[in-house]
Amino acid sequence: MTNVARILNSAHARGLFYQGLVLSGAALIGWYLVSNTLTNLAKRGVATGFDFLGREAGFEIGESLLTYSAADTYLKAFAVGLLNTLTVSVAAVVLATVLGVVIGVGRLSSNWMVGRFAAIYVESVRNVPLLLQLIVWYAVIGRLPSPRTAPEVLPNLFFSNRGIKYPTLADAGSHAPTLLALAAGIGAALWLARWARRRRETTGRPFPTLITAAALVLGTPLAAFLLNGVPLHLDVPVREGFDFAGGGTITPEFAALFFGLSIYTAGFIAEIVRSGILAVPHGQTEAGLALGLKPGQVLRLIILPQALRVIVPPLTSQYLNLTKNSSLAVAIGYPDLISVSNTSANQTGQVVEAVALMMAVYLVISLAISTYMNWYNRKLSLVTR
Repeated sequence: MTNVARILNSAHARGLFYQGLVLSGAALIGWYLVSNTLTNLAKRGVATGFDFLGREAGFEIGESLLTYSAADTYLKAFAVGLLNTLTVSVAAVVLATVLGVVIGVGRLSSNWMVGRFAAIYVESVRNVPLLLQLIVWYAVIGRLPSPRTAPEVLPNLFFSNRGIKYPTLADAGSHAPTLLALAAGIGAALWLARWARRRRETTGRPFPTLITAAALVLGTPLAAFLLNGVPLHLDVPVREGFDFAGGGTITPEFAALFFGLSIYTAGFIAEIVRSGILAVPHGQTEAGLALGLKPGQVLRLIILPQALRVIVPPLTSQYLNLTKNSSLAVAIGYPDLISVSNTSANQTGQVVEAVALMMAVYLVISLAISTYMNWYNRKLSLVTR
């Protein structure tokens, strides 16, 4: 048999050939679409390219973590929108995960009231469209009392139709060493937790991880604060006229989007957690109880670690859905990436470029989440030989 015949009869070679044909066809279709679009835009005298990103934006953004004004460029406006999207997405992922785990475990509780409440929660939030929930949350926050009569839920924490007002550090810049110490304490606590788990798996001896980690997280910044000698002054919100003066603000738009995304996604995560726990054989629970472990310890040390192998893959999809669902922020006026992009496209007329930027950003975010979660899933998987 000649080399040519051997190659033609090779399944691997044929697979490469067919994949090359598909990729070539896709590239040709893409080239045709791009070329056709550019030709039509040129015929109509529509400007193309991303040069507009360097021009002055000329519009304000109501909420920004960066210093921004209408005199800044479109590029900075896009950065503000992207940062707003990432902020609400990350915060909602954390709250949705905590709520989802609690509700998912609650559905399996032997307590009738806890189990029924968790079931009602899941069936309610999963069967009402997210957009409608966001509008309801925004309407509820808009019906809160005015700043003059806003209730003080906790000391210096006010809920009003202008948002949530909370105290902040009066001179945050001088507390940088304390904040760095807090970050170092959290990092040390995470390392300690991993070390204690490996030690328990190797030797079987437990370690007081919770107490030690709490001491690191709280004691390290406290020591830095005392050594730095910076007095702690809080900028507290005070009623002044028709609004508050001082303190920080969580706007109604951010709060509605944050609570809406978190509560809606938590319903799906709860079912994922419940199915993951049910996938672990009941004999594992009986074995843990036979060893003298308490039910809480059985759940934390035996059931959840095994259930994670079932939970993580569908959980990835929920994190991706939450991030993409944050684009519904435009319905309640939160200035996310979609809102800023729409405004930029309307002002410049370069809709194709604005849409391309949005697609590229969401693609990168989604791929980053998928990459991390896939790495974590591989880390949890059983090693087989």
